[in-house]
Amino acid sequence: QLQLVESGGGLVQPGGSLRLSCAASGFTLDYYAIGWFRQVPGKEREGVSCISSSGGVTNYADSVKGRFTISRDNAKNTVYLQMNSLKPEDTAVYYCAAVSYTVYPIVQAMCFLTRDFLSHRYEYIYWGQGTQVTVSS
Repeated sequence: QLQLVESGGGLVQPGGSLRLSCAASGFTLDYYAIGWFRQVPGKEREGVSCISSSGGVTNYADSVKGRFTISRDNAKNTVYLQMNSLKPEDTAVYYCAAVSYTVYPIVQAMCFLTRDFLSHRYEYIYWGQGTQVTVSS
């Protein structure tokens, strides 16, 4: 069974740090671009960061630039999101999503911060169940 599992969420004070993990089971992440998204109740899911399947390209939402860092460890079949200088507005459920370059070759050298991209022709295919991040004093 193909599955993505997020972990590492929790409660942290403003200014603190967390590292989220996105682990794959049933498939290897080597061929996949990965996106991190977050959602709060009543709002649209928004893209936070992404990394191409090659690992050579990363993107960040303006709201997290300079604070969050995405990375991948293919040997561990895991993608990470290091979150520093956390703010209360970062509170959300965080999801990771995957799309394979064998299906969409473009994601070998690009990645996207939207659930579907390139005029809705492509989309992230696999999604995890999410991990809660709460930033509060």
